Amino acid sequence: MKILILGHKLQYEIQNVTAAFHPGQKLETVYEKQPDWDVLTYLRAGRQNSYLLLLVKTESGILRYHRRVPNSGERYKQRCETAFGQMLYTAYSSLTGVVPKWGILTGVRPVKNLQQHMAAGCDEPALRQLFYGDYRVSPEKFDLAYQTAMVQKQVLSPVDLRDVSLYVSIPFCPSRCLYCSFVSHSIEKSHKLVEPYLQLLLQEIALTFDLIDKLGLHLKTVYIGGGTPTTLSAQQMDRLLAAIFARIHHPLEECTVEAGRPDTIDLEKLQVMRRWPVTRVNINPQTLSDQVLQNIGRRHSAAQTIESFHQARQAGFDNINMDLIAGLPGDSYQGFCATLDRVLDLDPENITVHTLSVKRSADLKYSQMVRYSAQDLPVEAMLTYTVERLVGESGYRPYYMYRQKNTLSNLENVGYAKPGTEGLYNIYMMEELHTTIGCGAGSVTKMVDPRKNLIQRSFNFKYPLEYTKNFSEICSRKHSLEVFYGDLFQV
Repeated sequence: MKILILGHKLQYEIQNVTAAFHPGQKLETVYEKQPDWDVLTYLRAGRQNSYLLLLVKTESGILRYHRRVPNSGERYKQRCETAFGQMLYTAYSSLTGVVPKWGILTGVRPVKNLQQHMAAGCDEPALRQLFYGDYRVSPEKFDLAYQTAMVQKQVLSPVDLRDVSLYVSIPFCPSRCLYCSFVSHSIEKSHKLVEPYLQLLLQEIALTFDLIDKLGLHLKTVYIGGGTPTTLSAQQMDRLLAAIFARIHHPLEECTVEAGRPDTIDLEKLQVMRRWPVTRVNINPQTLSDQVLQNIGRRHSAAQTIESFHQARQAGFDNINMDLIAGLPGDSYQGFCATLDRVLDLDPENITVHTLSVKRSADLKYSQMVRYSAQDLPVEAMLTYTVERLVGESGYRPYYMYRQKNTLSNLENVGYAKPGTEGLYNIYMMEELHTTIGCGAGSVTKMVDPRKNLIQRSFNFKYPLEYTKNFSEICSRKHSLEVFYGDLFQV
């Protein structure tokens, strides 16, 4: 599909609204040219008003939509984006019969969007009017986002400018899952890199704590992710946790280790984590269907997942998260529901339900098993069942939410938790409430000034080999924290 854009630069919103109705299609955006086009958008600004025009080619002719937007005020660009989105929504809905549940809301963080309006003084009726009317969001998705915002309001303490979280990346996995686009290496092919990588990672962690101490920052949460951190041996995990906790002199709100793959978990590793104050662990089945596990390239069974869960309980973990994915190749509505029911029988404190995202760099993108259409796979019904079972029947509450490009049916990812067990790192990171310092390959340091909604990023090299070869550059980049907080605390 070709989108011709004249007179404006609202490419992101237009492409993403279009993708919600035409999932899986390649979208080509062209500026100020006249090739063959499927959709044409035009904006002309006058003294008092802007004139927006949308033309959509169909087999029976050209559909024409237009709108005038007042050409004044601070939110002028946002009004233009909303108006274009509404016109696209009207056109595509009539042509395709598809009514996306998130309407024209295209951002990654719908809860942050909602909270910004709340901070500006919108009450619940005004928010409903805005999200139903302007954004075309369905009542059930608004309710989910609003409940999430209310839970966050209850569980979070006031934000301090010196609050930070730490993310530590272990970019190795036992094998690459079909849907995965994360920076991770198969441990079979790259096991020789693990120890040199870990040695440098410990140096980066030490440098990071030097800066935390120097700047007087307050570390609130630690998240060890990847990849799969439990590809490390028990001894290597012990060294990693020792390097972190030797530098922490106050109780953390939370420390999470993502032990995502049951084929990398054993009781010894879990006991090592508990000897250090790791408070939360992820044991992620994604599905409890052995056939679907085989489809996505996982080398463990559903039985191994359940065994790993019981081992975590035996080791003393009382806050366990389990991830599921709706829409995996070869799964069905009945299969997904059966997985969710079996997970509920285990009674974990957190359950995170993702919608499958067909990412550009994932092997799934090039697989014959890829399925985009909601008519092919009822992911919408899977997520409806999730809310009914978790929120309606089992006492879980949605506590964080985000969306990604190329998800089936343009749907969402939601973390659910029993009250008092919410994964705080997930909220801080996703809602961008304070700085997250990244250590390790592929990590990002995201520096946040919540007063100005200002965010600066510093990127580490992506791959373990790049990381080891360019370690001095990584250390130099860490000092961007000094510049950021030097400016911040002078205000």
